[in-house]
Amino acid sequence: MPVSKTVLVLATTNSGKAGEIRTAFAGLRMKVITKADLGIRASFPEKGTSFKENAAGKSLFTSLNSDYLTLAEDSGLEVLALGGAPGIYSARFSGRGATDAKNLIKVLRLMARVPNDERQARFICWMVLSSKGRILKTVTGIVRGTITRERRGKRGFGYDPIFYYPPLKKTFGELALAEKNAVSHRGRALKKMNIFLREYLKGHRP
Repeated sequence: MPVSKTVLVLATTNSGKAGEIRTAFAGLRMKVITKADLGIRASFPEKGTSFKENAAGKSLFTSLNSDYLTLAEDSGLEVLALGGAPGIYSARFSGRGATDAKNLIKVLRLMARVPNDERQARFICWMVLSSKGRILKTVTGIVRGTITRERRGKRGFGYDPIFYYPPLKKTFGELALAEKNAVSHRGRALKKMNIFLREYLKGHRP
């Protein structure tokens, strides 16, 4: 079966991430689905030592299980006072049975005695597009902020309610989706990937 250029498979089970990606690619001549839509249950074992390595592994792994373009991303929070943690372990920082709420609470607990001027953090995202085991494009996005002392806002997911973005004077948990996508790490990576896909699709009409 020839590779379709109108369908993009997202190698993620995170509905929040999938929603942000679909919104970012709404203007493209593509149908965006997830690996679950194709019945792909197998997952890439994230054993990489970096976001980039994990993103590439997930993208290549999933691309070999379908006939479509595949996009994977790996992202997380890095806190300066915690030596860069939770980092690549952001989704499972609180251990077995980790949830967004548990992970967030753990960061706040570890940061309880950290002074306000030492609470710098950043979100980082690496995104990899591939097809049938071949990487087509790799992009990254970074956004810097600070960690609050308590949850603020009920929007977003993950660590959004405790990540304060100074230019907008709000946490990501207080931003509307469009506001967040305009400045977030994933949003910045998606802008770069969007540009690539527009050009790619021009030369690969189905």
